[in-house]
Formats: sequence, C-alpha cells, structure tokens
Amino acid sequence: MRTNLVHKYNIPGPRYTSYPTVPYWDDNTFSLKKWITSIQRSFNESNDDEGVSLYIHLPFCESMCTFCGCNKRITKRHDVEVPYIKSLLKEWSLYLNLFETKPKIRELHLGGGTPTFFSAKNLQHLIHGIFSGVERAENCEFSFEGHPNNTTREHLQTLYDLGFRRVSFGVQDYDEVVQKAIHRVQPFERVREVTEAARAIGYTSVGHDIIFGLPFQTEKGIVDTVLKTKELLPDRLAFYSYAHVPWQKGNGQRGFKDADLPTGAQKRKQYEMGKKLLSEVGYIEIGMDHFALEHDTLFQSMKSQTLHRNFMGYTASKTHAMIGLGVSSISDSWYGFAQNVKNIEEYQHLINEGIIPVYRGHMLDKEDEIIRQHILNLMCHFETNWKNDIMYFKELPEVVQNLEELALDGLLVKNDHSIKVTEKGRPFVRNICMAFDLRLQRSKPETTLFSMTI
Repeated sequence: MRTNLVHKYNIPGPRYTSYPTVPYWDDNTFSLKKWITSIQRSFNESNDDEGVSLYIHLPFCESMCTFCGCNKRITKRHDVEVPYIKSLLKEWSLYLNLFETKPKIRELHLGGGTPTFFSAKNLQHLIHGIFSGVERAENCEFSFEGHPNNTTREHLQTLYDLGFRRVSFGVQDYDEVVQKAIHRVQPFERVREVTEAARAIGYTSVGHDIIFGLPFQTEKGIVDTVLKTKELLPDRLAFYSYAHVPWQKGNGQRGFKDADLPTGAQKRKQYEMGKKLLSEVGYIEIGMDHFALEHDTLFQSMKSQTLHRNFMGYTASKTHAMIGLGVSSISDSWYGFAQNVKNIEEYQHLINEGIIPVYRGHMLDKEDEIIRQHILNLMCHFETNWKNDIMYFKELPEVVQNLEELALDGLLVKNDHSIKVTEKGRPFVRNICMAFDLRLQRSKPETTLFSMTI
C-alpha cells in the first residue's frame, strides 16, 4: 500500500456498526413510548420469518485490560452474578410482555465485559430463563466471548449443551511486552488448551480476536502472533485495528503513552503482513478486518450475499429485530435504536420499577433508512447502487462528486448508478462510507469523536 494514501486518508472516522452513528443520534426523535411501538412493529413484521436476535451484555471483569473501550465493571466479587442475572431476566420479561406471540430466537450472543466471569452454573440459569416461553428458530446460532484465562471446560460443555456452537476467544497478541502494556497476560499454551477443548466438545466455529496497532507492537511481533494463530487455525478471525479513544469516559486506555503506539503507516503494514500470512493457509477476508475459512458460516454468508453488520460486528444472519439486554446494550428495531443506561445500579433500579431501562436512542427517518442501506452494502459487500428510486436521496449527486478523489486514487470505481470498492480501496472502506454519512457531513465534530480509520 502506498504510504502517502495512508497519510492522506488516516483520519478519525466511525466504524459503522450503525447508521446514524451513536454520536449523531437525535434524542429529540426518541422516547420510550416510540421505542416500544418501533420494536413491536419490527417483531410483528419479522418474527415469523426471520426470528429475533438477542445480545446480552455481561459487564464484569476481574481486571482492567487497557486496550478495551467496552462498558465494564472491575470486581473480584462474584456475588454480583446472581442479582445481575435476575435483572436480565426481568428485563427480558418486560420485552416479552410487549409481544402477542412467542419470539423465535435466531441469534444469541453473550458479550462483555467477560461473559466467562460468570460461573457455568449461573450462565446455565440465565439461558434457561431466556428460553422459558420462547422458541428456537431454524438454523439458530448461539455464541459467546470467552477469556482464555478463565474459560473452563465446564463453561464450554455447559454452553454447548444449551445449544451454543460458536465461541470467540480474545487473544489480542502473544508478545509478552505488549501483553503487559495492555494488562492482558495469557500464554499461548492456554489459548491452545481452550481452543482444542472447544473443538473436542464439538463447537463448529472457534474464533480468535487479534489486534494490530497496540502499544509496543512490532512487525516481528505481529508475524509471531499470526504464525501462532495459523498453528491453531481458528475457523474465523477478527484481525482489527486498535481503536485508541482514551478521552472516552470509562475505558482503560491510559496504561501507556501515545508515543508507544505504532504510526498509521506502521499499523497498516502490520495488517498487510498479517493478511498475507493468513491468506497463505486459506483465510479469506470478510468485510472489514474479518477473516474466515471456507467452511465457516461467515464465509458462506459473504458468498451468498447475506452477510450483515450490526453492533455485534459482522454476522452470518440478519434479523430486523435485535434486542440488547443488560447495561449499555443497544437494541435495533431496524426503524430505530435504543441504548440502555450504563450504570449497573441505575439499570437494576429501573428494572425493579418495571421500566425498560433505555436512556437514549434514535428513530430513523426515510433518509436515514436509505443511507443506512448504502453503508451496509459497502461494509458487507464493498459495493452499492441506486438503480431504483428506493435507494435514491436528494444529496446523492453531491455524494458521488465527493467520491471523485477516492476514484482518482484507485480506491473505487463508479458509474452513473453504482460504485464498487476496489481491492486497493478495501482498507479505506470507512472513508468511502463517510462520504455517504450525511449527518457527519452536515455537522463536522469540533472535537475527536472516533478512532482513526487506518
């Protein structure tokens, strides 16, 4: 990749797990009453055919990882598990009361935090409670995030017996210097142990998350991490850029200096080097910063043009209704977004009062819906078009004109009715999406809101 392109396009930009992006949500369009109407509409339209997706946020961690920007509570007290699970099940019952028929659960994901902070027994109690009075959709997919250091065989077996077939382990990097800087020390042998245990039990998709651009990372270290990853050959990989946003409240990105981070050009070289090594053993790039082997459902969904992107990242299935349970979780009705309160005590108080604990959101207007689809097309399929009136919007000619420089740099090909991202342009897909982001264009932020795009 030409270094001058990295310098030119390495600017702050959204990751586009939603549109509008969270900083541009308009709370004036939102209320709890509107959200309830929206999720009921989505459920009624899609439950029979698609089913419903569930994301459950389990926020507790025993120690702070300094690369992490997620909402979490650091504690070694495990007596927090049962009260929190009770709140989750109460929240789920509040949603169930909104629907006239049983939800069909198509997709369920346990994220965090550290889901495996919770005991296997308590996770079993949670899942039994979630599935009480609901149905499992055909071809459902249940997954969870596991910390290699505390994911036990009991965790793996218990969740497998409950229907989970996909697990993702947070690896990040194998270099001891990097691990100490990000406060995430875990030996390769431990990752091997849990990976092999998951496969022996019968998990059909074992994923690893690795990150480039971390403090003190070098090209040699990235090569070593990727070679170790190739040795274990996970079915899918998230190989993504470290998002440095230390100014955001609540994250732990303060255990190192900015000077300890690789430059944008160094980060991109790390990625290209890792990508080359991964492709040599059959990994195929999926969307942005994700890879999968050909047998994995993520690759199959890309091949069939059903790949989807939401707040959980890339997913092999799409449902219009996605309900987020737990603190800070975000729900998506396709017509609107709603986010839960971020404080655990406030969350539990609202639940005990019988109130769905959302505190902000956004209801999409017609323009939002069109822009959202264009950005989803670009993020998932690297192309979009406006061959029919449904995908046309008033500012489209101006957007196409703004893409001219990206086209001249060889990052995309455009014609009268479509654009297609080139192989050279894939690393810059976030920049291309930004041209469509009318809310960003109309209100440029005065301060940095997003991580760098490269």
